[in-house]
Amino acid sequence: MFRIIAGIYLGWGLGSNDAANIFGTGVSTGVIRYRTAVILTAVFVLIGAYLEGARGIKTLGGLTDMDITMAFIASLAAAITINVLTVLALPVSTSQAIVGSILAIGLTSGGVDLRILVKVLLSWVLNPITAAVVSYGLYKVLGWLLEGRVKNIRVWSLMMRIGFLIAGIYGSYTLGANNVANATGVFVRAGMLTPVAASVIGGLSIGLGVITYSKPVMRTVGSRITKMSDFAALVAVLGQDITVHIFTFIGVPVSTSQAIVGAVMGVGLVKSGKSVNLKVFGKIALGWLSTPTASFIIALGILQIRRLFF
Repeated sequence: MFRIIAGIYLGWGLGSNDAANIFGTGVSTGVIRYRTAVILTAVFVLIGAYLEGARGIKTLGGLTDMDITMAFIASLAAAITINVLTVLALPVSTSQAIVGSILAIGLTSGGVDLRILVKVLLSWVLNPITAAVVSYGLYKVLGWLLEGRVKNIRVWSLMMRIGFLIAGIYGSYTLGANNVANATGVFVRAGMLTPVAASVIGGLSIGLGVITYSKPVMRTVGSRITKMSDFAALVAVLGQDITVHIFTFIGVPVSTSQAIVGAVMGVGLVKSGKSVNLKVFGKIALGWLSTPTASFIIALGILQIRRLFF
């Protein structure tokens, strides 16, 4: 059972990195306190994982056959990748990390289900695009309904605070529902955990990461990507939440990092793109490209060490 520690480690890294995608914009604009954000995220991540985590677990588990040892190696390689990039304060994709390591396992042993792989790869492309489109539309609609019509500053501030709380809770739920498969899904395929057990253990490990080490990445997501008003930040979070939940229904774990950046870019496009910090976006995009590659290489390295010494 000690091999599950690799999945817990990966879940911890996921939580510490991806909490910024849920409340980073709200915290950066000062609407939500950091302590409130992490408590709400940890609680609703677990609820989402328990209620809807099984769909993504089924998809990742279908990529390739693996035993308990291979599941451990895949999780460990992904976890190392995620935590190194988290220390560098880069929002990264846990979905890409675990897929990169699973591919390394599959290509050196039982092969890869190309149908599922294409489905996953296509989601990597569609995820930020969908988020940008959704947030662009939300900004137009909600802006027309709200901005300029609420004259009282105190009423507006209260509306924004309530909106961020609702969006954050919803986002935390979708994070758990969509991404718990990345943490412990491989152990279901290996026959070590049931889907329910994997969802609970994964949800708890993600929550632990949120509580203990989520603050550094919050400095990158949100205000460093674009100069955002509280309303724009709220729209970005809602755009991300809706996008991630769409892919949850499809059964494909996707990157909340990609979704929030796509959503923020969509908001920036409403402002003619002048407020978008392309330098930071480029740094994050580099992280997207390097994540699956690094995880793939690390997994191959661990496999080689195992062959030589065990």
